[in-house]
Amino acid sequence: MSAGLVTGVALLGALAGRAAVPLAHRAVASGPGVGRRGSRLGAAPAGTLVFGALAAARGGDPALPAFLAVAAVGLVLALADLACLRLPDPLVAAAAAAAALGLVPVALADGTPERLLAAVAGAAVSFAGYVLLALLPGARLGFGDVKLAAALGLPLGWLGWPTLGLGLLIPHLLNGVVVVALLAAGRVRRDTPLPFGPAILAGAWLAVLLA
Repeated sequence: MSAGLVTGVALLGALAGRAAVPLAHRAVASGPGVGRRGSRLGAAPAGTLVFGALAAARGGDPALPAFLAVAAVGLVLALADLACLRLPDPLVAAAAAAAALGLVPVALADGTPERLLAAVAGAAVSFAGYVLLALLPGARLGFGDVKLAAALGLPLGWLGWPTLGLGLLIPHLLNGVVVVALLAAGRVRRDTPLPFGPAILAGAWLAVLLA
């Protein structure tokens, strides 16, 4: 993809980031102020980075629109989880729908329906793995995290088992680094509830970039 198109997609990501703040606020209207937190975290720059990197890494992939659509919903989910530790089911379903609706036409056009089976298998493996983790004693994973992991398993499985493996591993590494840093800074205690959805989303994004 040319530099001009990457820049255009990055600018689209900035718009998606800005739109994510009010959308997240509506999704968790009973929770804390998403708007204030969204501004502080820089939703527009985050969208620019996420979209721009996907365009640079996957510019020649016909499935890029599907990845971008999932990323757009992911920005809303990340803000919602950061605001009130919730991953609303309608947003998770929207992420899964964005992946499915974006990948099915690509598979049919390319004559590779087996990739759809790989995507479904990726979702199933992600779901099963996170269910097991959520049921472990002392686990802090919620079933919103489980459902999000399953939704993201669709695009990760589409890209293959190594990418799916990275997408399952990286979130735990990222979350571990963040937790250690927050503990060291005295920002949280060991029993402080923390969102895991952003780590799942960031891990999937990095896995797609590395695919």
